[in-house]
Amino acid sequence: MDKEQIELLGDNHIPSSVETPLRPDAFDKTDDEKIKNIEEYFGLIMQELGLDLTDDSLSGTPYRVAKMYVKELFYGLNPANKPKLSTFENKYEYGKMLVEQNITIDSACEHNFLPIVGNVHVAYVPKKRVIGLSKINRLVDYYAHRPQVQERLSLQILKYLKRVLETKDVIVMVVAKHLCVSSRGIKDKNSFTTTLEYGGSFENDKKRQEFIDIVTKTTL
Repeated sequence: MDKEQIELLGDNHIPSSVETPLRPDAFDKTDDEKIKNIEEYFGLIMQELGLDLTDDSLSGTPYRVAKMYVKELFYGLNPANKPKLSTFENKYEYGKMLVEQNITIDSACEHNFLPIVGNVHVAYVPKKRVIGLSKINRLVDYYAHRPQVQERLSLQILKYLKRVLETKDVIVMVVAKHLCVSSRGIKDKNSFTTTLEYGGSFENDKKRQEFIDIVTKTTL
């Protein structure tokens, strides 16, 4: 792939698959081994930029960045960190829409490794199973904390919730700002991106509009 194609891919924000692309040996190394290697590599990047790593202010930066990548920003890459989403029998037979909105995301674009920040709104119509509200937030946080494409993030959340809740009646809206748009390239500071994925009863225009009205008009 030449340089022009590389730039085009990043600017068009094209996802490669619904699953995050990972090598088969992605987790053969321990977190500590990864941190040690990334620390070395990031130190080389800083040196190439002409920074003096003997300076007190910069000397610890490679380690801090490495630890942040492995333990914080991209912790969602490791399946071992996936939250356990316990569901419960819907004993009270609640059958209307349940909405969890304004879930904060702090992700990173996989094309430029620049931040994606915004909110996720999720709703489902319970059938036999229900889920603790905080578990939805934890799932969103897990999938957000990996190099991402917004379209994929929406699909990953939707797919997993449909499976654990044993229903197709799930909808996911992601509204986010991409620093790869605001800080480079076009440098548009005001634009944001909205994605909407859904299934089951939310294929109905009226039902989908009910969800959209709730998340756009309801505030605390």
